[in-house]
Amino acid sequence: MLEISELRKRFAGGPGAPEGKLALDGIGFTVRPGEMFGFVGANGAGKTTTMRIVMGVLQADSGSVSWQGRPLTYEDRRRFGYMPEERGLYQKMRVAEQIEYFGRLHGLSGSRAAQATSALIERLGLGERRGDAVESLSLGNQQRVQLAVALVHDPEVLILDEPFSGLDPLAVDTLATALQERCRGGVPVIFSSHQLDLVERLCDSVGIVSSGRMVASGTVAGLRAAEGGMLRVVVREPAPGWADGLPGELTAEDGRQVLLVDATGDGQEILRRAMKAGHVEHFGVEQPTLTEIFKEAVA
Repeated sequence: MLEISELRKRFAGGPGAPEGKLALDGIGFTVRPGEMFGFVGANGAGKTTTMRIVMGVLQADSGSVSWQGRPLTYEDRRRFGYMPEERGLYQKMRVAEQIEYFGRLHGLSGSRAAQATSALIERLGLGERRGDAVESLSLGNQQRVQLAVALVHDPEVLILDEPFSGLDPLAVDTLATALQERCRGGVPVIFSSHQLDLVERLCDSVGIVSSGRMVASGTVAGLRAAEGGMLRVVVREPAPGWADGLPGELTAEDGRQVLLVDATGDGQEILRRAMKAGHVEHFGVEQPTLTEIFKEAVA
């Protein structure tokens, strides 16, 4: 289990800003074995800084990072897989050569690195590119190579900064499936993304960060339930004024009227009036999307 607790980090200021920038202000969350954790927030919210502290690239001013109940060490980090937002690839190196090289850096023997590289190249759809220089690859294929580099040593934890950025749907599915396979093997996975629909689809838990603070966290289902739902009623060609006096928001679209009202209201009375007014095409409670939860949390 990876535990991040009360991380704080302030970057030094310059002329006119002697106090610097407070990047993290008490960030904390836990990722359990086999759990996929989505880390979401606007640019500059603190996601990358948090990941860099976990990987030892930056040092926190205070707070702690623990792995398996003890402080995270250099040797622990060597067994982690990290995919930075900025590609850390050697552009002139060939695909297979590069993945093998990083495998050796992580301590694999030459034969094990070659074996792991071949398996990943096939798994990630890079078979026809194994001999190509990285600089000749498309954005999507460079992302696949970057993921292969993060996976080659069979890491115990995966930390990925915007792994799906700029990818087409096929590449997204390929990377998502590879991450789900690691999760099923018990590996905790943390990834940041601005694609909230993708986070909602893939992740077990989510942390929403704003201005260096965690403003919401929990399972996707739990966050949606906590926000409550909206009752959505769609009536085709209803009688005029059928919703007069009812709470909520009434809109019209294509000969239909749509009423959105807090689900805690008197649903039976609303249904009775809707059925009397016209043909009810839809009547049900809809949970908020992660995008709606995000907007509410950072407002």
